[in-house]
Amino acid sequence: MKIFKKIITVTVMVFISLSVLAAADWSKHITILGTSDMHGNIWGYAYEDNKETDNNGMARLYTYISEVRDENPNTILIDAGDDIQGTIMTDDLYNDHPDEPHPVISAMNYMGYDAMTLGNHEFNWGVETATKILSQADFPILAANVLNADGTYATGAGWTIIHCSNGVNVAVIGVVTPNVPIWDGETEGISDLVFTPANTAVTKAIAEIGDKADIIVVSAHMGMYAEFDEDNGSDSAQKILDDNPEIDVLQVAHNHVIVEEKQGNTVIGGVRNGGWDIARFDLYLDDENNVVDSTVSIINMTGVEPSSEIRDIPLVKEAHEKTIAYVNGGGGEEGDGGAALGSTTAAFQPVNEIRDLPEGKLRDTAVMDLINNIQLAESGADVSASALFKNSSDLPAGDINYGDIFNIYKFDNTLYRVTVTGAELKAYMEWSAACYNQWKPGDINISFDPEYPDYLYDMFQGVDYEIDLSQPKGSRIVNVMFNGKPLEDDDTLSLAVNNYRYSSALKGQGLVSGKRDWESARSIRDMIVDYFEKNSPVAPATDNNWRIVGVDLSEDDPRRAEIVEMINEGWLEVPYSESYNLSDYEALMKEAEANIAAGNHV
Repeated sequence: MKIFKKIITVTVMVFISLSVLAAADWSKHITILGTSDMHGNIWGYAYEDNKETDNNGMARLYTYISEVRDENPNTILIDAGDDIQGTIMTDDLYNDHPDEPHPVISAMNYMGYDAMTLGNHEFNWGVETATKILSQADFPILAANVLNADGTYATGAGWTIIHCSNGVNVAVIGVVTPNVPIWDGETEGISDLVFTPANTAVTKAIAEIGDKADIIVVSAHMGMYAEFDEDNGSDSAQKILDDNPEIDVLQVAHNHVIVEEKQGNTVIGGVRNGGWDIARFDLYLDDENNVVDSTVSIINMTGVEPSSEIRDIPLVKEAHEKTIAYVNGGGGEEGDGGAALGSTTAAFQPVNEIRDLPEGKLRDTAVMDLINNIQLAESGADVSASALFKNSSDLPAGDINYGDIFNIYKFDNTLYRVTVTGAELKAYMEWSAACYNQWKPGDINISFDPEYPDYLYDMFQGVDYEIDLSQPKGSRIVNVMFNGKPLEDDDTLSLAVNNYRYSSALKGQGLVSGKRDWESARSIRDMIVDYFEKNSPVAPATDNNWRIVGVDLSEDDPRRAEIVEMINEGWLEVPYSESYNLSDYEALMKEAEANIAAGNHV
């Protein structure tokens, strides 16, 4: 899995491919456009920040989709799931009212989707809610590996065939990660469904399709590699392809990362989240409908003009305005025109020393202490763990509205309490600390392993500890102190953690043997809202109970200062996934000088 791989726009790669194809024996052209993980972002708007974006949203996707349809009338539009969850609009206003028209489905209907695969987040509100919302779609909802008890497809379809005007028949098979019960197993209706391995479900669907299709497309809501089932690959898109090499197009999703490759004759593509990108697959066929060549490109939506057609859909426009009022009104159902729900005395996050390298993950901060201390107070636990879900999450000085709370806690998680041993807690802490790259002598910054999504890094309150980044993964957590004494492996203590982390990490990774003994009746986000309503103005406070050790960032070396200056001024890339090293000083300065001369900000 390559995270934040260089984005390919519809330029060099497609041009080269077409020049090669010019001499090829093809007479038919099919374009397949793939979206996924749109997470309720219709407008291209960050409600938590109360501002427009310039690089995402379904409205921007539709602008590009319309252009491609003008180029090629044989264009198919598919989606790989996680669409009805993820914004204040969806999570706080519409998903609790599934009998009402849903703005995301309304927009997707207008955009003319040919099929959608279920994502795991479609299940967050239970089967009945998901069924009611998705039943509004004018296109089939696919899930070949989600079955009713009698073996029938839970959504009514595991695959569909799209008949193009040039006589080409395209089969689309949808599969979702079978790990849904790990995360939402106790949500309404999940236990009544059977989630089968994705690879075998695709094999079965291909057999059912038989000779009805010329092209086989698999839309898989999962990453290329197994998330939990490393031994059998039941949740691996790579395993799907290994078992079914006849697949022509493989769309992947779920991990919010760019995937763009070709294995044998199969083109593979995946995009990031929020409508940031779209995957474009072009297939070229001969008169007998045999695929003679294919290409894949990932198109970045940065700078694309949002479609006014999407924004002018009555329900979409109403939902957008309603959400802004809800945020400005402090989370009230209708809002009251800007009332704050509390206030702060100062901002809660320190300024980043290096552009886009989050200080909030390099040291203890007031944002994380606030969340963890609220979790400790609500649960009565000894230790709390939580993540900074977005690197830029902060609470500004002054009045706080609901969008600010959503900004620091964007998921609708509940809180669990579970008894753990000292050894189990330290194993959990090691799992979290694996997000960092190991520091090497001469490195001028700490960087993050791109294989670990940002939201997987938890910080802990209730214990004092150090993270030694001179050591490899699994050996970094040192000097753990609890109640003023070293934490022993056989000590027992209670841990507060959100329901998602409990399921996916503590249980999914086998880190903890105990079961939860308490669950909150309300969401963690609601707890934070309540805290501000009762305690404002709230002052940022940090106890610095953890720190990174084992590194020497050469902060007194003038060469480091020069490198940092070039990064912050935009003449060098941010070293997020790989640290800059003083041994490369001359090469880095030459690169910066070349960018300055060309006026090329990066």
